[in-house]
Amino acid sequence: MTRAFLVVMDSVGIGGAPDADRFFNGSSPDTGANTLAHIAEACASGRAEEGRSGTLSLPNLAALGLGEAVKLASGAVAPGVEAEVTGHYAAAAEVSPGKDTPSGHWELAGVPVPWDWHYFPDTQPAFPEELVAKVCALAGTDGILGNCHASGTQIIAELGEEHMRTGKPICYTSADSVFQIAAHEESFGNDRLQKLCKDLAPTLHAMKVGRVISRPFVGTPGQFTRTGNRRDYAVALPSPGLCDWAQAAGRKVHAVGKIGDIFSMAGIDDVVKGSDAELMDHLDRLLGEAQDGSLTFANFVEFDSLYGHRRDISGYARALEWFDARIGQVIAALRPGDLLLVTADHGNDPSWTGSDHTRERVPVLIAGLDGAGELSPGLCQFTDVAATVAAHLSIPAEGPGRSLI
Repeated sequence: MTRAFLVVMDSVGIGGAPDADRFFNGSSPDTGANTLAHIAEACASGRAEEGRSGTLSLPNLAALGLGEAVKLASGAVAPGVEAEVTGHYAAAAEVSPGKDTPSGHWELAGVPVPWDWHYFPDTQPAFPEELVAKVCALAGTDGILGNCHASGTQIIAELGEEHMRTGKPICYTSADSVFQIAAHEESFGNDRLQKLCKDLAPTLHAMKVGRVISRPFVGTPGQFTRTGNRRDYAVALPSPGLCDWAQAAGRKVHAVGKIGDIFSMAGIDDVVKGSDAELMDHLDRLLGEAQDGSLTFANFVEFDSLYGHRRDISGYARALEWFDARIGQVIAALRPGDLLLVTADHGNDPSWTGSDHTRERVPVLIAGLDGAGELSPGLCQFTDVAATVAAHLSIPAEGPGRSLI
């Protein structure tokens, strides 16, 4: 029986979204943003030399068709991301009215978002008084800190000491539809933080805020660091998606990374978390252990969280080259009948203005068809990813997508 491995390179967009002019970073539209091509151009011109050097080298992803997918999506050329194509490729566009993690993943799983998300204004205070009062009541405090748009690492550095002294949670948001709460694991308590976020989530979900995110940190003033105990409390899907389809067909569904949080564990049998390096080790393990007929759904978030939002081109390039080397090992370990589909959920061009995601098409790269089907290069929809995986696993697909094989 066949197996499927669906791997999301979080934020690795390839430009060319047909509606990019409707999405903004500050006052600038996302028209022209191209995460992969602009990183490759920076590498080729010597502008990404921190911890690496020279032209971007992604031989394994290039062989799957990544460079060709960039050309297909946007007409751009990604220097160095060129090779004889041995896999199958396409470029997918999103229809959901957002450029965020839940929208992208839900649609990749066959369920476009049917509503507009709620976003908090970039003002101070950012949150309505009744929401602040709810947080205080649940936290047992007489106030909150932050109450603004902010970078998570910066706001912890600025307010962490006051948080430890007063016990008030640090609450902030971003251009995404999120409400984030940072708290010290020792002085505030991680269990207390997780309970606060979980208890607050229904209120935010009713407002159509996509996620409540816990951001635990440790350390002392001047040396605060976030831990790996982050959790995302996301709105539930409005209808069954790929994971539910697979589970209903009696298949095991393994989640790697923040997939469990994104889908509120619906349709998922088990989940593993950790750094991207640890998650890749888990993916290697599942290549050996995952059952016949199973779906493994993985997200590698550090492209986005460590490099895209921080506009770190060198760091993003290093992460891509590391991922390429490891995904080559994954491809080599595929069994006959396995399918590996590598894609992304949105863009986050580190050369772009602002610090928000960018509205882009994403690559759809497939390895492991072994003559079982053919994929014609072309433009497609995010929902076609779910339909393609379902077709490979021979399970019914309930979404609007069409299989590419």
